[in-house]
Amino acid sequence: MYRIRTYNKISPEGLKLFPVDTYEVAGDLPKPDAVLVRSADLHSVEMPDTVKAIARAGAGYNNIPIDECSKNGIVVFNTPGGNANAVKELAIASLLLCSRNIIGGVNWTASLANKGDEVPDIVEKNKSKFEGPELKGKTLGVIGLGAIGVMVANDAIHLGMNVIGYDPFISVEAAWNLSHLVQRAETLEGLLAKSDYLTIHIPYSDSTKGMLDADKFRVMKKGCRLVNLARGGLVNEADVIAALNGGKLAAYVTDFSSAELLANPKAICIPHLGASTPEAEDNCAVMAVQQLMAFLESGDIKNSVNFPTCHLEKHFHSPYRLLVVNRNVPNMVGQITTTLANAAINIADLVNHHRNDVAYNIIDTEQKIPDSALEQIRTIEGVIRVRTIEA
Repeated sequence: MYRIRTYNKISPEGLKLFPVDTYEVAGDLPKPDAVLVRSADLHSVEMPDTVKAIARAGAGYNNIPIDECSKNGIVVFNTPGGNANAVKELAIASLLLCSRNIIGGVNWTASLANKGDEVPDIVEKNKSKFEGPELKGKTLGVIGLGAIGVMVANDAIHLGMNVIGYDPFISVEAAWNLSHLVQRAETLEGLLAKSDYLTIHIPYSDSTKGMLDADKFRVMKKGCRLVNLARGGLVNEADVIAALNGGKLAAYVTDFSSAELLANPKAICIPHLGASTPEAEDNCAVMAVQQLMAFLESGDIKNSVNFPTCHLEKHFHSPYRLLVVNRNVPNMVGQITTTLANAAINIADLVNHHRNDVAYNIIDTEQKIPDSALEQIRTIEGVIRVRTIEA
C-alpha cells in the first residue's frame, strides 16, 4: 500500500486515478511515501524519511526546498504544460487589455450609471479617450519558448502579428510545435529592439532574476507594452515603474501585484489568475498523480526538477528492480554492480543518468536481491537512497 499525503485541495480528476486498493490518500497521513502539493509552503516542513517523492501540481516550485530534497534523495516533480493553455489565454487577453485600454473604458463607463438618458451621448463624445492600437501587423517578442511561450507565439501569428522568439535553450519538442512563421532572435537585445509588445515566459532563477531592468528598457522601442505572467521577480519593478513614468513603456501587465504597481495608472495588475481555471487545475493534478504513480510503481522519472529523466522498459524475465540514488561521483555504478555480482545476482538491464550532483540508477535483475546485498549497497559512500520493486 502506497501512502500519499496532500498539502492542498487537489482536483478530484487527479485523485481518482489512485487505485483505492493500493493507495491511501489523505491530508494527515503519517510516514507517507510521497507528497502531493499545489501552493503550500514546504520549506518549514520536516519531511519524514519515508518520503521518496514530492509532486507539485503546477509549473512553479518555489514553495519546495529543492536542494534539501536532492540531498535526501527525494525526487521533486512539477507539471510543465499542464496549465499552459490557461496562461496562454490570459497572455493573449493581456495583449488586448494593454493595447485597447479596455479596463479604463469599462471603469469610466461604469461611473456614468447615474446619468440616465444622457449615457449614450456622453459615451459617444468621450470614447476616443480610450482608443488604442490593434495587434494585427505589430511585432510581438516572446521571451522563452517553452510550452506556454510556444502557444502564445503560435496564437499571435493567427492574430496577424509578426512574432519574434528568443530562447537559447529551446527544447526539440518545443521547436517541433513552434510555427515556422515565428522568427528567431539571436540575442535578447535584438528581440527587444524590434518588439512593439513583449511577453515573458521563462522560469525564475538566480540567473533570470531582474533580467528586464533599466539597461534592457533602454534598448526597447519607445511605447513598448510588456506582459509578465511568469514571475514578478523576472523584472526589476522599480525600473519598470520608471520606464512607465518616462514613457518608455506604454503599459505593463502583470499577474504579480504590488502597492507601487497598483498606484501606477499604466500598470494593469491581475490577481495571479494565470493558472486559475478548473481545466488547468485538473490537468496539473492528473499529470502530478501519473508521475508519482510511475515513479513509485516502476521507478520511472519524468518532469523532475532535480533528478534526471530516467526510464527502463520492464521485461517479464527480470521481475526484480533495484533503484539507487547516489551522488554523482566516479565508480558508483561499478561498486553497485560488483556488490550484486558478489551476491550471485544476474543483471538483466541497467540505466544510469545524472543531473548536476545527483545520479539515478534503475537496475533490473533476474533474482531477488538479498537484504545483505542491499545493506552493502546502502553503506557505499555516496549512496543516498536504495529501494526495490518487485513485479
